[in-house]
Amino acid sequence: MAAEKNFENKVKKFLKDKGAWVLKYWGGAAYTKSGIPDLLVCFNGWFLGIELKAPKGRPSDLQLYNLRQIEKAGGIGILLYPKDYEQFKGFIEHLELGELPVNLYGVYPFLTEWNHIKNN
Repeated sequence: MAAEKNFENKVKKFLKDKGAWVLKYWGGAAYTKSGIPDLLVCFNGWFLGIELKAPKGRPSDLQLYNLRQIEKAGGIGILLYPKDYEQFKGFIEHLELGELPVNLYGVYPFLTEWNHIKNN
C-alpha cells in the first residue's frame, strides 16, 4: 500500500504543478461510493478520472466500470501504473498544449490496458 501512496503523491504533485484541479477521493467509507477513481481531475477543460495502482495492483470490476462510464460521459478514464508515469506526463503536456492525438487509445497504454471491458 505504501508504494501506491507514494505513486499517488507523485502524480498529485505533478498535476498540481501543472495547474490542475485535483481531488483525492476516498471510497468505501460510511458515506462514500465505492469504485470511484482515486483522483478526480480537471485540467485544461478535460475531466480525468485516474485510478492509481501499485506495480502489481489490480483494479476491481467496479473501478473499471466507473472508468468506462467516465469515458461514455466524454471524460478520460485512466488506469495508471508507475511504469506508465513518463508517458502519462507526456499525455498531460499534450492536453496542456491542446494537442490531443487523433488515435488517443493507440498512443497511450494507460488508456488501453483495460480495453477488454470497453465493449461489455
